[in-house]
Amino acid sequence: MSTGFAAVPSAPSFRLTQARVPLCLVAAGGLAADRDGLTLVDLAVEEGRIASILPAGTEGLQDGPVLDLDGGIVLPRLVDCHVHLDKGHIWPRRRNPDGSFMGALNSVMADREANWSATDVRARMAFGLRCALAHGTAAVRTHIDSLGKQIGLSWPVLAELRAEWAGRIAVQGSPLFGIQFALDAAHVRDVVAAVKAHGDRLFGCVSYMIPELDAALDVIFRTAIENGFDLDFHVDETNDAAARSLEHIADAAIRHRFTGKILAGHCCSLALQEPEAEARIIAKVREAGIAVVSLPMCNMYLQDRTPGRTPRWRGVTALHELKTAGVPVMIASDNTRDPFYAYGDLDLIEVLREGTRILQLDHAGTDWANAVARTPASLMGLDGKGVLSPGSPADLILTRARDWTEFFARPQSDRTVLVAGRAIDTTLPDHRELDHLMGGRS
Repeated sequence: MSTGFAAVPSAPSFRLTQARVPLCLVAAGGLAADRDGLTLVDLAVEEGRIASILPAGTEGLQDGPVLDLDGGIVLPRLVDCHVHLDKGHIWPRRRNPDGSFMGALNSVMADREANWSATDVRARMAFGLRCALAHGTAAVRTHIDSLGKQIGLSWPVLAELRAEWAGRIAVQGSPLFGIQFALDAAHVRDVVAAVKAHGDRLFGCVSYMIPELDAALDVIFRTAIENGFDLDFHVDETNDAAARSLEHIADAAIRHRFTGKILAGHCCSLALQEPEAEARIIAKVREAGIAVVSLPMCNMYLQDRTPGRTPRWRGVTALHELKTAGVPVMIASDNTRDPFYAYGDLDLIEVLREGTRILQLDHAGTDWANAVARTPASLMGLDGKGVLSPGSPADLILTRARDWTEFFARPQSDRTVLVAGRAIDTTLPDHRELDHLMGGRS
């Protein structure tokens, strides 16, 4: 077991004392936060669940083994609401030729056509889940490329993995296809059938500016209403300020009086709008009940990339303005070692660490830990995840960092991960395990 502490007690009941936790992630009263939004507690675990969360040093707690965390930050296991398990780890055989969005899109299309058998997809998805588990992730929502023959290949694999990983990581799946395919009735019918058979009552697409955008969105919303689906969109992943499909999605949600949940990912061009347009779009997003997830590492990698020219912006959406307006906001991993993002490992602590730098979250309140925990868990309907609550499973990440500057200064590679009160093996899978799939290197 990889652990930065003395061994976590193996007894069914034990205490973690002098734990420093983000108050925004605690569902318990009687606690006060310091200037970093952290509070020092003693946390009791009984039979794999959190029994109590009390101010550190509280008298009268039950007897039993004790692990003194010496002020180390403790988080609930985290929630990754936007990933691409089916694309993951294809970089060795299909690189992005120029680092651009179109280079990524074309490379993935070619690799999917040549290599994405059920066996290939399953191996790479499982590898990604192993990484996420070792890093301390409790749940993921993965987008599933849903075009042609891939619909019949990838969705059964998702269902198998969801069942196999139950109790370790909750896995949700959302379809992914270009908005223009919403106008193809046969395609929509095939995707709906796959979601009903193997999915999680989620529907969605990649939304961008096409002449038939509003008509296509009407199909998406009608389909969701008829089938009781929530919606998840990729939106305006571009530095073209004329890309305002987010506003069209909000208008469609209002027009259809949609009452389900809607998540919009990326929304990069929102940050490039004139102030009046930005304010108008954000107001509509709030009225429509849309939540927004930014993918800071992937979008900083892709956006504003021009050969021989230093990028001028970071590629991320107007996350501060959205949050100020009352829109639920999140950050997530997105792609891992594929043409859209050559790096990444489904490590949400890395995402929070780098997102803090990229989005400058550090001087904008003390509740940004919600963005990888409580907020995505709520959006995904995962009661008890992403929060420290008496009665919930003792799914925890233990670190030795005592404040946020220590936490973000290092990758926390010595973290300890608890699932139902038991420390798990946090050894990461070796990339060599996928070498047998990479014969078609390019």
